[in-house]
Amino acid sequence: MTNFESFGLNPSILKALDEAGHVMPTPIQAQAIPHVITGRDLIGIAQTGTGKTAAFALPLIDRLARAGGEAPRRGCRILVLSPTRELSGQIVQSFRTYGRHLGLRVELVIGGVSMTRQIRALTAGVDVLVATPGRLLDLVAQKAVRLDGVEMLVLDEADQMLDMGFIHDIRALVARLPMRRQTLLFSATMPDAIAALSRDFLRDPVEVSVTPVARTADRVEQSVVHIEKQAKPAMLAKMLGDPAIDRVLVFARTKHGADKLVKGLAKSGIAAEAIHGNKSQGQRERALAAFRAGKVRALIATDIAARGLDIPGVSHVINYDLPNVPESYVHRIGRTARAGADGIAISFCDAEERPYLRAIEKLIRMQIRVEGASPVAGRPAAPAAGPVASGAASPPRNRDGARGAGKAASSGRGGGAQQRADRPAEHAGVERAAAYTGSGQDIAGLPFLNWRRRDSGSAAAHRDTD
Repeated sequence: MTNFESFGLNPSILKALDEAGHVMPTPIQAQAIPHVITGRDLIGIAQTGTGKTAAFALPLIDRLARAGGEAPRRGCRILVLSPTRELSGQIVQSFRTYGRHLGLRVELVIGGVSMTRQIRALTAGVDVLVATPGRLLDLVAQKAVRLDGVEMLVLDEADQMLDMGFIHDIRALVARLPMRRQTLLFSATMPDAIAALSRDFLRDPVEVSVTPVARTADRVEQSVVHIEKQAKPAMLAKMLGDPAIDRVLVFARTKHGADKLVKGLAKSGIAAEAIHGNKSQGQRERALAAFRAGKVRALIATDIAARGLDIPGVSHVINYDLPNVPESYVHRIGRTARAGADGIAISFCDAEERPYLRAIEKLIRMQIRVEGASPVAGRPAAPAAGPVASGAASPPRNRDGARGAGKAASSGRGGGAQQRADRPAEHAGVERAAAYTGSGQDIAGLPFLNWRRRDSGSAAAHRDTD
């Protein structure tokens, strides 16, 4: 069986791995490290959480140690581009951990913090620079950093960077790099745009992949609630008012929607914080610290902002808005049930989101249990009476989250909240939720939603085995 010693890594790196408690390489590390050490360009197809950061950090540090030399003034030798501030911070920490006995100079360049300190830190040059594309391009434009000395380039989570609209920034940065360099590209998926990017940036790359059939954690109990968009804020407030929900991560589709949820919950006396691309780094760090410390029980996040977060003790994940990218669902609910604990994932699904639900169920090869009643065949739940409550997120594309929804798969008119004679009695629960408009009306009578863990019938039991 392969171990880290078999790769021939520098003894100082092996010492750091031992101190960090890393004994055996993960599959992506076992496949990638031998190629990267030899200087090959590489495409790595791997999901978050597979150990891909070490798959490129370890061999690149080893190559620096073998080559010796100094970083160019106002430049770097290894450049890592990453989509989010949080993920960039984790990558920096990994490089510092693995290179701690080699005296590596590692710096972070991200938005939301002062440029002045970043410029000062780069003046003498660094061995490793981890950056988000936008801020790095700003520094290049100010001539605060040079890229002509880069020997090794890593594009991490390339599919996410493209989805966030960074393609032009990336091309502008790569155009400033030396032609003779080693380039590594890591992505969870391999769409045509990523394939085109690899053809432009990489030379004769080797491709490694450890992408499994997408599946969700067996210890996560999953359920979906079919509910009108207008009723979502009240349902969320009711759930968060239950002490059984200890620490909950709520996913919203847009930055604006996340902020509206925080304000709406505050009116209900529920403390929550939001993290998204419009927040400064200091605001994000304070929100995460409050959540980890238990000062707030709810953290409202967009998909991109939550990328790379590792928060222990999350009891519930609530998909306030379903993602239109099915793989994002797997990433979202994986934030709970960590370290052997049980977790609960609840998804709110309105009429426009039903195509997203079908795509998710197809990906994970299971039917998610429905709490309460499913919508009447061919007809969505009755629209909510009264004005639209705050917090309902709309689906247009935004730089911090996924692309928005197109046309709704189905639509309905009229009906109101009053149960119709031709509507099944069990559908009344959905209609009662839909009738709530956030005006303070009690919804304690809603009978169908169980957000506490069941004694039996976990989500794994519903998995399609065909």
